[in-house]
Amino acid sequence: MSLQKKIIRLLGVKPVINSELEIKNCIDFLKKYLLDHLYIKSLIVGISGGQDSTLTGKLCQIAIDELRTETQDMTYQFIALRLPYGIQHDEKDCKDVIKFINPNLVLNINIKKAVLSSEKSLKKSGIIISDYIKGNEKARERMKVQYSIAAVKKGLVVGTGHASETITGFFTKYGDNGTDINPIAKLNKRQGKMLLKKLNCPAHLYLKKPTADLEEKYPQQEDESILGVTYDTIDSYLEGKKIDIVNKKIIEKLYLNTVHKRNPPITQ
Repeated sequence: MSLQKKIIRLLGVKPVINSELEIKNCIDFLKKYLLDHLYIKSLIVGISGGQDSTLTGKLCQIAIDELRTETQDMTYQFIALRLPYGIQHDEKDCKDVIKFINPNLVLNINIKKAVLSSEKSLKKSGIIISDYIKGNEKARERMKVQYSIAAVKKGLVVGTGHASETITGFFTKYGDNGTDINPIAKLNKRQGKMLLKKLNCPAHLYLKKPTADLEEKYPQQEDESILGVTYDTIDSYLEGKKIDIVNKKIIEKLYLNTVHKRNPPITQ
């Protein structure tokens, strides 16, 4: 079996999807988990203004709305967390995402002071972190906040990672991948756009160029410029299509170099 086929099997990406059915499957997946764990009363997503958190947040809100109607339990809620570092460059998009999702509750927590405090403490011990490492600090600080709120709100931290990020390792270890549940894990970037279009999301939110926006030296740097390959090409690879050998090598090298990010901790 080729490495491409092994990766596709491992990540569970379908070559063709029905958007309406995938939306229903994601929503039912979230609802079933909540109904099987009755002590959980909220779903929590960090809203960045990008495609992935927009889709995940909308699916969560629909799941909560349906649960409220079906169970008459109004304690169920979706909590959208805004977690900017200082002033966010795409603030307007974030506001548009919140309007589209219409969450039960929105909390705004600026992580800048916490990250700077951590950086300062490390510096006192002689540890000088790079801009890149500081970017990972931001991602982990955001996740730390989400879990603190989840503990108070009887919540479940919902991941926004998808197969196109997973295959390349384009996430922060124990940061944005450190979640409780992930309804869109088996979708690629292209399929996520299809779901948002079906959900009548404003086009500018799912057509915008993806960016992690973690490094201060390169604000709003596009993912694809870092990866060296387009998401469209990655998606085609994940759908089992034949792509050119240069891009195939780039994707597979990214996958093999980031195996540690996807593996559980090493034990004896």
